[in-house]
Amino acid sequence: MANTLVQFRTEETARIKAVSICGKLGIDLPTYLRMCISRLIQENGVPFSMKVDDISESRGVKAMKTASRIADENGISDMTLEEINAEISSVNLDK
Repeated sequence: MANTLVQFRTEETARIKAVSICGKLGIDLPTYLRMCISRLIQENGVPFSMKVDDISESRGVKAMKTASRIADENGISDMTLEEINAEISSVNLDK
Protein backbone atom coordinates (compact mmCIF):
# COMPACT_ATOMS: atom_id res chain seq x y z
CA MET A 1 0.00 0.00 0.00
CA ALA A 2 1.26 3.47 -0.88
CA ASN A 3 2.42 5.45 2.11
CA THR A 4 4.42 8.35 0.66
CA LEU A 5 2.92 11.45 -0.90
CA VAL A 6 4.76 12.83 -3.94
CA GLN A 7 3.71 16.27 -5.16
CA PHE A 8 4.86 18.48 -7.99
CA ARG A 9 3.64 21.53 -9.85
CA THR A 10 2.68 21.67 -13.51
CA GLU A 11 0.72 23.97 -15.78
CA GLU A 12 -3.04 23.53 -15.47
CA THR A 13 -3.43 23.04 -19.21
CA ALA A 14 -0.84 20.23 -19.13
CA ARG A 15 -2.65 18.57 -16.22
CA ILE A 16 -5.98 18.75 -18.05
CA LYS A 17 -4.49 17.23 -21.22
CA ALA A 18 -2.76 14.49 -19.21
CA VAL A 19 -5.99 13.61 -17.38
CA SER A 20 -7.81 13.46 -20.72
CA ILE A 21 -5.22 11.13 -22.29
CA CYS A 22 -5.19 8.89 -19.21
CA GLY A 23 -8.98 8.71 -19.33
CA LYS A 24 -8.82 7.55 -22.95
CA LEU A 25 -6.34 4.88 -21.88
CA GLY A 26 -8.71 3.76 -19.11
CA ILE A 27 -6.60 4.90 -16.17
CA ASP A 28 -6.40 7.94 -13.93
CA LEU A 29 -3.42 10.27 -13.60
CA PRO A 30 -2.21 8.94 -10.20
CA THR A 31 -2.25 5.38 -11.59
CA TYR A 32 -0.21 6.51 -14.58
CA LEU A 33 2.33 8.23 -12.35
CA ARG A 34 2.65 5.10 -10.15
CA MET A 35 3.19 3.04 -13.33
CA CYS A 36 5.92 5.43 -14.44
CA ILE A 37 7.75 5.20 -11.14
CA SER A 38 7.49 1.38 -11.02
CA ARG A 39 8.78 0.94 -14.57
CA LEU A 40 11.49 3.55 -14.11
CA ILE A 41 12.81 1.55 -11.18
CA GLN A 42 12.40 -1.87 -12.90
CA GLU A 43 14.16 -0.83 -16.08
CA ASN A 44 16.55 1.69 -14.58
CA GLY A 45 15.34 4.14 -17.25
CA VAL A 46 12.27 5.17 -19.25
CA PRO A 47 11.42 1.97 -21.15
CA PHE A 48 7.98 2.49 -22.68
CA SER A 49 5.63 4.66 -24.62
CA MET A 50 1.84 4.80 -24.23
CA LYS A 51 -0.08 6.66 -26.91
CA VAL A 52 -3.66 7.07 -27.93
CA ASP A 53 -3.86 6.67 -31.70
CA ASP A 54 -4.55 9.87 -33.60
CA ILE A 55 -5.88 11.91 -30.68
CA SER A 56 -5.08 15.20 -32.34
CA GLU A 57 -5.51 14.47 -36.05
CA SER A 58 -8.77 15.04 -37.81
CA ARG A 59 -9.86 12.83 -40.69
CA GLY A 60 -9.00 15.65 -43.08
CA VAL A 61 -5.43 15.98 -41.80
CA LYS A 62 -4.95 12.20 -42.01
CA ALA A 63 -6.31 12.19 -45.58
CA MET A 64 -3.90 14.97 -46.61
CA LYS A 65 -0.94 13.13 -45.05
CA THR A 66 -1.96 9.94 -46.87
CA ALA A 67 -2.28 11.82 -50.17
CA SER A 68 1.12 13.41 -49.62
CA ARG A 69 2.71 10.02 -48.90
CA ILE A 70 1.15 8.50 -52.02
CA ALA A 71 2.34 11.45 -54.13
CA ASP A 72 5.88 11.01 -52.77
CA GLU A 73 5.81 7.28 -53.50
CA ASN A 74 4.70 7.93 -57.09
CA GLY A 75 7.14 10.76 -57.75
CA ILE A 76 4.44 13.38 -58.27
CA SER A 77 4.73 15.42 -55.09
CA ASP A 78 6.17 18.38 -56.98
CA MET A 79 3.24 18.80 -59.38
CA THR A 80 1.79 22.27 -59.73
CA LEU A 81 -1.89 23.01 -59.20
CA GLU A 82 -2.31 23.42 -62.96
CA GLU A 83 -0.76 19.99 -63.59
CA ILE A 84 -2.99 18.41 -60.95
CA ASN A 85 -6.10 20.01 -62.47
CA ALA A 86 -5.05 18.84 -65.95
CA GLU A 87 -4.70 15.27 -64.63
CA ILE A 88 -8.15 15.45 -63.04
CA SER A 89 -9.67 16.85 -66.24
CA SER A 90 -8.10 14.13 -68.39
CA VAL A 91 -9.49 11.41 -66.13
CA ASN A 92 -12.96 12.98 -66.15
CA LEU A 93 -12.89 13.24 -69.97
CA ASP A 94 -11.94 9.58 -70.35
CA LYS A 95 -15.14 8.42 -68.58
